[in-house]
Amino acid sequence: MLITNGTIITLGEDNRVIENGAVYIRGDKIADIGTTNALVKKYPNEEQLDAQGKLVMPGSIVGHTHFYGAFARGMSIPGSAPRNFPQILDQLWWKIDRALTLEDSKLSALVCLVDAIRNGTTTLIDHHASPNAIDGSLDAVADAVLESGLRASLCYEVTDRNGAAGAKAGIRENVRFIKKVNSRQSTVNTQLGASFGIHASFTVSDKTLERCLEAAEGLNTGFHIHVGEDIADEDDSLNQYGMRVVDRLNARGVLGAKSIAVHCVNADIGEIELLLQTKTNVAHNPRSNMNNAVGVADILGMLRRGVNVGLGNDGFSNNHFAEMKTAYLLHKLIRRDPRVMGADQVLQMAYANNAKIAHVFWKPRLGELSVGAFADIILLNYVPHTPLTAGNFPWQLIFGIDGAHVTHTICAGKLLMKDRELLTLDEQAIAAQAKQASKQVWKRVQEL
Repeated sequence: MLITNGTIITLGEDNRVIENGAVYIRGDKIADIGTTNALVKKYPNEEQLDAQGKLVMPGSIVGHTHFYGAFARGMSIPGSAPRNFPQILDQLWWKIDRALTLEDSKLSALVCLVDAIRNGTTTLIDHHASPNAIDGSLDAVADAVLESGLRASLCYEVTDRNGAAGAKAGIRENVRFIKKVNSRQSTVNTQLGASFGIHASFTVSDKTLERCLEAAEGLNTGFHIHVGEDIADEDDSLNQYGMRVVDRLNARGVLGAKSIAVHCVNADIGEIELLLQTKTNVAHNPRSNMNNAVGVADILGMLRRGVNVGLGNDGFSNNHFAEMKTAYLLHKLIRRDPRVMGADQVLQMAYANNAKIAHVFWKPRLGELSVGAFADIILLNYVPHTPLTAGNFPWQLIFGIDGAHVTHTICAGKLLMKDRELLTLDEQAIAAQAKQASKQVWKRVQEL
């Protein structure tokens, strides 16, 4: 397919804006980029998608999310309003996940994937939990991913909060799914990735961590774990083990270049240095951190030191443009300095840094339009009323662009949405099924 007559935003090292540009897709990758006139002459017989002057740019990458939380929207939390993060977990998330069946897990994923396609998000790194339906849960979520045509890496959160049997089942599900993905044909692997999920330091004992490390040996995988999201995580680690969370995870062998440390809100300077030394990836989730009132991570400090910090949503909407805007504003407010967290730094996290995280699971490049990169491309009906350049595009995005501008979504060369019409998923049918399923989930939550 040849996308023509677009304003091409390449991002990446090349970082160009090509007026009246074109992108040639062969299979699941980008094969050529240039002007429309040049590429039409070069590929005269190829099917053309006329961008009609729209922006053409890479699809968004989400560095951390939770598909399983979709049914929380609009739900009344039983009891009095939670006062802190541990209460939020106990009263909301640790009841919703227990209420999920395998079918619920698939439906909640489908709801999120519809949202992703609509908002131009093409790659997501998910962290799943369904304690009463663990075995096969990652297959249920994977089925939804394959149906959607999007790309996602999946894992199951290992935790001790559901007893020894639950912890063992979580380990078993991670190992089974990682082996399954690793044995899949390459065409399927363009869509699915896998890592080893762990909930958080304060819900896993040393014995369980040791079992996770033993189970992961030889699987060529990293760990995906929440780190210091709330001060309670740090307090628990200090009280139980005499060291801070990152120190504990490093001592037990959890950190590394293939691992993702989510949040790191309460990480101190020593912990940040350990994240850097071990080349551990960090996923920043500003909307979630604000919503849970857990604090603000020292993301600017991490970036300055060279930690690879990507941008996730922790289960919020998959309109990743909204997450970028929040990241841009939050750090200015907390520092009381309008000079910090420039739009260019936000885009670095959202595209280049998230692409480094995704590279753990998929080798072709993501987050940029370049020859050889995955053909993950979105078209946006955004008409700039000031000059648009490669240099000012980050600020054009922060102050002007939103998921509502996305008209076409392409992942791995496959058209998933055309002129705002979804081609792979039936949005109305999924919404209707989810509405019925959510009633039962809410009922089970009330009974827990």
